[in-house]
Amino acid sequence: LQSNVLVFGKFKLISGRESPYFFNAAKMLNGCDLFKLANCYVDAIEDLGMKSDYLYGPAYKGTLLGSIVATAVSQRADPCTLSFNIKEIKDHGEGGNIVGANPTGNVMIIDDVLSAGTAARESIKILEDLNAIPKIFLVGLDRQEKGNGDLSAKTELEKDFGIHISSIINLDTLIEYSQKNQDFNSYVLELEQYR
Repeated sequence: LQSNVLVFGKFKLISGRESPYFFNAAKMLNGCDLFKLANCYVDAIEDLGMKSDYLYGPAYKGTLLGSIVATAVSQRADPCTLSFNIKEIKDHGEGGNIVGANPTGNVMIIDDVLSAGTAARESIKILEDLNAIPKIFLVGLDRQEKGNGDLSAKTELEKDFGIHISSIINLDTLIEYSQKNQDFNSYVLELEQYR
């Protein structure tokens, strides 16, 4: 809210769906307290009680989020290893599209939002192609949307890949907050209908 990451209106998502709200994590760079945000992710990681060998941030918002989360994790415990991808393949230096060492072992993917699961599937494929194990997918917001079928994207990904999906907040949290907040309660009906 501080950085207008959450906006209401009509928005077309990558999945092609039209949504009454949009979560634009790029706006977190416009005055958001990134330290607090990073610590929200780290608190969620600690609540999971699951260990990973690597953090991975998918291009592009996961790059920012992975970086600040790795910094916050390193302040609380041992430094952690982070890598992220870029969408363009480099033809110089070490080449490829991974920045940092190739992830190995159990990997935690850090990203901004889970919608239909399209971006999550891309990240999982990249990691599997590197012989890493996508173990945990942690996002700021789970939109609690359907995946490719009748199941939620979260359930579908967990079933198809054996990955654990977790979020800091989800659509239910957003609806509950909107019901209690006078500035947002005019959006509750649209959010519930979309749900």
